[in-house]
Amino acid sequence: MINTERLSGEFARLASIASPSFREGELSRYLAERLRRLGAEVAEDDAGDRTGSEAGNLIGRLAGSKPSAEPLLLAVHMDTVSPADGVRPVLRKGVFTSAGETVLGADDKAGIAEIIEALEVVREQGIAHGPIEIVVTVCEEVGLLGAKALDPERLRSRRGLALDTAGVDLVVYRAPCANKLRFTITGREAHAGIAPEAGISAIEVAARAIDRMPLGRIDPETTANIGIIQGGLATNIVPRTVVLEGEARSHDPAMLETQTRAMVACLEEAASAFERTIDGTAVRPEVTAEVLADYPRMAVPRDAGIIRLVEEASAALGRGVAVEVAGGGSDANIFNGFGIETVILGTGMTGVHTTGESVAVKDMVRVAELLVEIIRAA
Repeated sequence: MINTERLSGEFARLASIASPSFREGELSRYLAERLRRLGAEVAEDDAGDRTGSEAGNLIGRLAGSKPSAEPLLLAVHMDTVSPADGVRPVLRKGVFTSAGETVLGADDKAGIAEIIEALEVVREQGIAHGPIEIVVTVCEEVGLLGAKALDPERLRSRRGLALDTAGVDLVVYRAPCANKLRFTITGREAHAGIAPEAGISAIEVAARAIDRMPLGRIDPETTANIGIIQGGLATNIVPRTVVLEGEARSHDPAMLETQTRAMVACLEEAASAFERTIDGTAVRPEVTAEVLADYPRMAVPRDAGIIRLVEEASAALGRGVAVEVAGGGSDANIFNGFGIETVILGTGMTGVHTTGESVAVKDMVRVAELLVEIIRAA
């Protein structure tokens, strides 16, 4: 059913077009024309202007031959992480890797290739199907920016699949909500050798706060991390300012807020601990906490129709699918926030976000086969 050579060729073409976040223009132009060749009506939204990308999100529509069928959303993203410039996909023993010191881009170009091949088969075989909406977002890898900029009023689908995780025969139906955190600590600068007593080190305050913060795995559903520390000017200056950037995630929105408050409280307590009298004046470090809601929780019911659709399609192929929980966010979180019941389908990619990224052709074939059956049954 699947044309393996065509699928391999499509993936190789996609992977050879460098498309790091904000620089998706060339790939966007290719995909718009490729989807039109499949018979889709294609539009580009204004996400490029809103995110600073070279391109907007692509929205493709294929009219259905089943008038009463509900529309089905198929979602992927066109951007990759870096390093991506000069990417050269190499096929050895049925597995694609990058030839050089770049990522391959299987995240998410494996998913794109699988959708294209499935639609080719549906067209060739005249398989009856309902309306299909294909959304290809920009800037997913830098905070789901393209999906966040998408106007949900442009979509009719109330159910969908986002092809964007490792593994095959795998469905992800739950993923956490998350907050981004930015803490600014302002102490008091002084000469570190002549008058250290006249200063309050923002680095010391930050160290005290981080030492007391609950970080890492908080409970089975909650994690937290401080990932960036910036501050200090020179070794002979008591540092005035430090900026910390981190995150908190949880499958429980209430626990997310509890964890966020705990991290902020540790910062405030550390600042209070470093209050002192300098030249007869009480001086306390200042702290500013910026909390940004990053993405909503993805919590599709286990018995949801979209999951049953995938399971039934898999059973028609004599297979089964694993239905699992994830620890990271994706465009599917945003689509669920729009009211589109969306689960994530494994694409076979491995080693993502590294120069050792790969994808096996046989796994892409397996995913494309499943997509054809899903489209047939939808």
